[in-house]
Amino acid sequence: MATTVTNAGQAVAGESTVLSWLGGWFRSHKRTTAYIGVALVVAAALFGWNFIAEKTAERSASRQLTQGRLALDSKNYPLAASVLSQVVENYSGTHAAQQGSILLAQVRLAQGQTKQAIDILRRAAPEADKYFRAQTYSLLGAAYENAVQPKDAAAAYESAADAALYPFLRAQFLSDAGRAWLAAGDTARATAAYRIIAQKLDSTSAAGEAKVRLGELTKGAAGLQRK
Repeated sequence: MATTVTNAGQAVAGESTVLSWLGGWFRSHKRTTAYIGVALVVAAALFGWNFIAEKTAERSASRQLTQGRLALDSKNYPLAASVLSQVVENYSGTHAAQQGSILLAQVRLAQGQTKQAIDILRRAAPEADKYFRAQTYSLLGAAYENAVQPKDAAAAYESAADAALYPFLRAQFLSDAGRAWLAAGDTARATAAYRIIAQKLDSTSAAGEAKVRLGELTKGAAGLQRK
C-alpha cells in the first residue's frame, strides 16, 4: 500500500511540475502566446466561415438544380440549358453540380447536340463521386451510341459497370457493354461481358438475356471452328 501511495504522489508531483513549467513559459512568452491565441481564433473563424459557405452554396445550387430539372421536364430546353450550365460552372464540386452535369447532358441529347453532351460527360465522369459516377458513365455510353461510336460506348458502359454500387446495375451496364461490343464487331469482348453476367450476376434480371446472347455467340464460334 505504501508503494502505491508513493507512486501516486510522484505522479501528482510530476504533473504539478509540468503545469508549473507551462505556466512559467506562457508568462515569459506573452507575445508568442498572444499570437498563438489569435491564430487559433482566426483558424476557428475560417473553418466556421467555410462550413457555412459550403452549406449556403449547396442550398443555392440545389434550388437552381430544381429549376433546371423542372425546365427539362417541361421540355423548355433553352431555359434548362441556361440554368444547368450555371449550376455546373458556379458550384463545381457540389453534389448539385454533378447532378447538373448529367441533366445538362440530357438536355443536349434532347436538342440533338450529341457532341456537346459527350464533352460534358467526358469531363464530369472521372471527377464524379461514387453516387454519380456509374450514372454519368452510362449516359456517356448512350451518347456515344447516338454518335455511332460503339467501341467508345462499350468502354463507357464497362466503366459504369465498374462503378455500379448494386449488382443489378452492374449487370445492366455489362449487358449494354456487350451490345455495344457486338455493334463494334468485337465478339470476344461481348462474350466476356455476357459471361460475367451469366456466371457472377445470374440472380439479376439481365442474366436471362445474357445467357441467350452467350449461347448464340459461343454456338457461332463453335460452328466457325468446325468449318
